[in-house]
Amino acid sequence: MKQTYKYLFGPVPSRRFKRSLGVDLTPFKTCSLDCIFCQLGRTPEKTILREEYVPMNDVISELEQWLAVDGQADYITLSGSGEPTLHWRFGEVLQYVRQHSDIPSVLLTNSTMLSRPEVREAACFADIVKMSLSAWDQASFEWVNRPHSQLRFDRMVQGQKDFRAQFKGQVWMEVFLLEGINSMPDNVRKIAQLAKEIGPDRIQLNTAVRPPAEDFAAPVPKERMNDLARIFDPVAEVIAEYKTDRTTSIQANQDRIFSMLQRRPCTAKEVSEVFGMHLNEVSKYLGKLVRTNQVRTERKQSDVYYTAS
Repeated sequence: MKQTYKYLFGPVPSRRFKRSLGVDLTPFKTCSLDCIFCQLGRTPEKTILREEYVPMNDVISELEQWLAVDGQADYITLSGSGEPTLHWRFGEVLQYVRQHSDIPSVLLTNSTMLSRPEVREAACFADIVKMSLSAWDQASFEWVNRPHSQLRFDRMVQGQKDFRAQFKGQVWMEVFLLEGINSMPDNVRKIAQLAKEIGPDRIQLNTAVRPPAEDFAAPVPKERMNDLARIFDPVAEVIAEYKTDRTTSIQANQDRIFSMLQRRPCTAKEVSEVFGMHLNEVSKYLGKLVRTNQVRTERKQSDVYYTAS
């Protein structure tokens, strides 16, 4: 019988991180941003308070059990329902993984907390830190990422530069581009200049191939993404999953979800609860079903419902 966990999910298939075990350190949508492209939907209430949102002892206990019972993954990734660096003890997870496993750890962060020295220090326990940059000034930051009112774009970028200077591991940068919003070449050049000043080891371009928080957050076509990638130095890698993975386990999960949606429309959260999957994992399958036109979306008030086409 497969062990179930409250704070761990997966391993899930990831284009960037192969088979990735997720560690979720916050309740659903505990975030400092309300990005228009977020696959998990809108942020009900933005926060910059760093707290122990979930019990660290319980998270470490689950990791200990997982490593003893399974322990097979390519990466262990701090990600999930919100911004992991808002958990004031997130660095302890990275330390534990480093001390008790040979699996490399990854921190996925929106970068808003990197202006704080204690956050940068804790993040240094990761092997890879994937930071985000999808704007070029305060106005575009507010348009694309809809930050907490106390966050300032210049301060965030300076935090990214300071972290790059002290971190000895790999820094990857994700730039999320949206058609007609931040993907005009002049704007991309401004983002690329900031990225060059920050100095990540890899730059990855993404777009809204999964259903986003807002209907107007439209994906950039693959051909244009390839052109925009060449604006960056080093040249960026397009990581948006335009094609659908057809491996057996992934197809089986998609079939189960599709079968349920044929019976009744559901939100991503409802699918998550029925199948005991994490929302991040569910969003991957729903995204693939939407891209292959098997499923369509319909917004009802603040919720997005998925139904068989």
